[in-house]
Order: sequence, then C-alpha cells, then structure tokens
Amino acid sequence: MKKPKAPELKMPDLKVPGFATDLYYDLRDRRLLPLVALVLVAIVAVPFLLSDSPEESGPPRVMPPTAGASSVNTSQLTVVPATPGLRDYRKRLRGRSPKDPFQAKTTTPDLSSAKLGSKEDNGFEASEVTTSTTSTSTSTTDTTESTETTETTKTTGGDDAVVTTETETTTESTEEPGSQEGEDETKQDSAEPTLYSFAIDVRIKKTTTTADGGTESGDPLTRAKVLAPSALPGEKAQVVTYMGVTQKTRNPMFLVSDEVTAVFGEAKCLAGVRTCQLLEVEQGMPTTFVFGPQGARYKITVLKVQPVAAGGS
Repeated sequence: MKKPKAPELKMPDLKVPGFATDLYYDLRDRRLLPLVALVLVAIVAVPFLLSDSPEESGPPRVMPPTAGASSVNTSQLTVVPATPGLRDYRKRLRGRSPKDPFQAKTTTPDLSSAKLGSKEDNGFEASEVTTSTTSTSTSTTDTTESTETTETTKTTGGDDAVVTTETETTTESTEEPGSQEGEDETKQDSAEPTLYSFAIDVRIKKTTTTADGGTESGDPLTRAKVLAPSALPGEKAQVVTYMGVTQKTRNPMFLVSDEVTAVFGEAKCLAGVRTCQLLEVEQGMPTTFVFGPQGARYKITVLKVQPVAAGGS
C-alpha cells in the first residue's frame, strides 16, 4: 500500500538587506556583538525594573491635637499681629542738625598759636652771618697759579632757621711764554712708541745626493730670533723667506722661491695658482723643500714663535 504524498511546502525567499549584512559582519569583526546584545537586553529590561519599584512615600501625617491639649497650649501662647512700616524720620534723625546743601562751606584758619617776629627777624628777611675768604697762591718756575675761595653763610627764618652756605672758588693761572712748548716736546720724547715683531727660532737640515746615488746629510743649523723678512737658510741659498705670522693663528708664513720644485710636509698654501708661493707652517711640524737643479733637500722646522722689540719710530 502506497503512502499518500504530502504536499510540498516552499519556504518564502527572504533576503536580508545589504546594509544589515555589512553591519553584522562589521560588528563581528570588531567584536562588538556582545556589547550590542547587552544594550538591547538593557533597553527591554529597564521598563520592567522601574515598574516594580515601590511608590514614593508621602510626608508623614500630623494628627490634629485633641480638645484638651489645645486648651492648655492656647492659655500659654500669645499671638501678636505684625505691623511692618517705616520708622518716624524724627526719631531716626534726632541726633543730627539740619544743613543747607546749597550753602558754600567756608573754613577760617586758626591763628591762636601764631606769633609775629621782630623787625630784624620776621621769617622773610635773610641776614648774612659769616663771610670768609681764603686765598692760596702757588708758584713754580714757569707757572704761577692763584686760588681764591669765598664762603658765605646765610640764616633765613625765625624759630625754624635755615642756614645756607655758599662756596665760590676762583682759580687764576699765569704761564710764561715758551713753557708750554717745552712741556709738549718733553711729553713727545717720553711717549715714543715701541714696535714689536714676531721672531722665530728655526732649525734647518740639508741633505744632498752624491754621485753614486747615496745621500749625504750635514749638521743641523739652528738660528734664533729670526725677524721678518729674512731668507732661509741664508743669502746664498734663498729657499724660503720668512714673512711674519698670520693674524688669526699666529703661525709663521714662508715665501717659497721659484727654484723650489717640490714641497713635503703639513703646510697650508695661502697664495698661488699652479705652484704654491706663500705657505703657512705650524710650530714644531717639519717641512721639506726640494731646491735647485741638483735636488738638494732642506728640512725646515720652526721651534718657537715669540714677540720681540724691533725698535722705535
């Protein structure tokens, strides 16, 4: 026996809106779904919780007093009606005297303690008390100077006296002709300036090449207090010329000869395009110069830089 076929039930096609799906996945990715569920539960539960709360109790009732008690209380209390109002102005202003606001106020000075002065001392005259004059005269070989000092003391006022002292000084000087010129010449002679220059102590060592290809070195030559300009090592072989020191570093400057073919050492070139013509060397640092057609080597080392008096003008 075959079973009858039951009718097929078709579920309706429900589509969730796109924004709801996006909102659900966004909350799930950010882990906010539990928080949203908690908020929804709170929204639903709050009205029920508020409806179950007891009603607020009103103020306590006051029972009316009995007849016997009211008779006792009324016999002990007295009620006086209040009559507020302004105080009488005569009572408020009884301690004051009336004044006219349009009347000008005049004050009279109190001269009861004042007293008049005498004819000679009435507070408006000034009298000279002391006058002293001091004269001082000073004489030298070529100059005569005279000083006169005058002091005047004045007293002003009566009881409250004011003493004023004035001092006047007069100076006269007399000089003989020709004395000023002699003093000027003496000052010029005594103020003669002294010139200073920077001198160097230098050590020079010469090395030459022999015919067989070897080298031959001489004894080092030391020159002390070499002033600018000076040829080094001497007038016969002018390898470099000492030109003084720089203003900033106080290092010696050497003018290089045209016969120098090479320079070795820690030196700074100050002037020159193709070949260096002016060198700045440091104290204690040796510099080697190759000089002449034979290639002689001059090793020059500055030992000391010091200022020395170069003479007068």
